[in-house]
Parts: sequence; C-alpha cells; structure tokens
Amino acid sequence: MGTQFDYKGGYFRNAEATSSTIDSEGWLRTGDLCYIDDDGFIFVVDRLKELIKYKGYQVPPAELEALLLTHPEISDAAVIPFPDKQAGQFPMAYVVRTAGSNLSEKAVMDFIAGLVAPYKRIRRVAFIAAIPRNPSGKILRKDLIKLATSKI
Repeated sequence: MGTQFDYKGGYFRNAEATSSTIDSEGWLRTGDLCYIDDDGFIFVVDRLKELIKYKGYQVPPAELEALLLTHPEISDAAVIPFPDKQAGQFPMAYVVRTAGSNLSEKAVMDFIAGLVAPYKRIRRVAFIAAIPRNPSGKILRKDLIKLATSKI
C-alpha cells in the first residue's frame, strides 16, 4: 500500500514525514538538484539521493560525469559511490574509452583532479564496454554498484 496524503496536503497520520517533505512555506522537497539558466529555464541535473557522501562532503555524480565526457578519449562515463570504511564512500568512475584509446586509470583520475576540489576527485576507475542505461537513457547506477561491490 502506498503512502496516503490527507486533505491538508501532508502524509496521513505522519507529521514527521510531512515536515521533512513539505517545508513551512508549502514547497515540496523533491530531492531533485536543479539550476536555473539566465533565460529562466530549469534544468534537473541530479538527485539528492544519488549524491556520494565523501567524508561529510556531498559529491554529485552528474557533475563528474559531465567533466569526464569532455575528455577526448572518453565516449561515455558513469560515476557511482564506492563504499570505504574511512571516507564512507568515494567517487568511482566507469569509463568507456573511444575506439583505439589506451587511456589509463591514472590519466582519468589526474584529468578530474585538475578540474575539481580534492574531495570530488575520482579515486577508482574501471573500464567497461558500455554504460548500462534504461530505455529512457538514465544510467543504471544500481547495476554498476552491484558490479563494483561484487569484487570486494
């Protein structure tokens, strides 16, 4: 059975869920990370729930993926949270190289390290033939997390 909303716009008999989802001004917290461009268009770029938590910092995978795609030897990429006892999680990249590329794990990590704050650095890279996606093109992060953690 799904969660019910009462007629006042909150969760039925669950004030805590209501207050964590709807703020005091009536705004619904969707968990979407967005930005508004100069023309007033809103772009959804990531989900709060998909953030990587590295030593208390929040790292959006979509930001790192966008940077990876600017590398001329990377044709596709996905970034996932990789579990770590000390840091909690760290960013791990799955990378699809362009045809004929011999791009190394170190080269990928160094490329990103030159573009981001230290806490956003990619600390592990795996090369893959294709990034798994659903029919609408969304990265299937759960599949990649399962693949990465199955080797632990």
